Amino acid sequence: MAGSTLEIKDLHVEIEGLEILKGVNLTIKGGEFHAVMGPNGTGKSTLASAVMGHPKYEVTKGSILLDGEDVLEMEVDERAQAGLFLAMQYPSEISGVTTSDFLRSSINSLREEGDEIPLMQFIKKMDETMDYLEIDKNMAQRYLNEGFSGGEKKRNEILQLMMLEPAMAILDEIDSGLDIDALKVVSKGINKMRNEEFGCLIITHYQRLLDYITPDHVHVMMQGRVVKSGGPELAERLEAEGYDWIKEELGIEDETIGQNA
Repeated sequence: MAGSTLEIKDLHVEIEGLEILKGVNLTIKGGEFHAVMGPNGTGKSTLASAVMGHPKYEVTKGSILLDGEDVLEMEVDERAQAGLFLAMQYPSEISGVTTSDFLRSSINSLREEGDEIPLMQFIKKMDETMDYLEIDKNMAQRYLNEGFSGGEKKRNEILQLMMLEPAMAILDEIDSGLDIDALKVVSKGINKMRNEEFGCLIITHYQRLLDYITPDHVHVMMQGRVVKSGGPELAERLEAEGYDWIKEELGIEDETIGQNA
């Protein structure tokens, strides 16, 4: 069975009047892992936020299609229900809502009314997934991300990914702030999601994540566009040589377009 297809066509995005994305084109199919790399401020996180519908980011031109459906016409919750998932670079803390309650409510929101996941089935799946990710079971009863370390937050994002089983995931710098042991565990969880129906876009600065998760395609973003694409060998060359050779090859000026973009 073929998976979903996410098509991003000539996407232009502004933040408070400043154009960040200047014509991004990407197509991600079920079964494919894509990595997006690039210097700071080139629009990588803006791309993730725009796809998921963050209100701060205004799409001024272009389209985002999921299986031919217009994503830009969907509210944020509708995008999630359609099969999109975002693991955030800086996950929010939600006081008063336990990790367990959040996950069960999220799963049920994707199911038909009257077809809620049985409690014991949910507990079994959550326990097994937490064991797989080497997460302390006490986290289930802690308020979501409240008081979590950086590594705990990132593992919790992958816990959500594995529990929700979306059609298409965007992982925004899921490796930032992780030590090598946590990086291996997070990578193990992402790799377990690999199948012919699941598509994934991984945004990262570093080759080290791609040592554990081998992408099918690697794309380089600069100045709000995808300027070069290739296979895993492209990420290896970037790790060895940096980005200057791409700038020279394409005649790109050495400038960024916005902080934390």
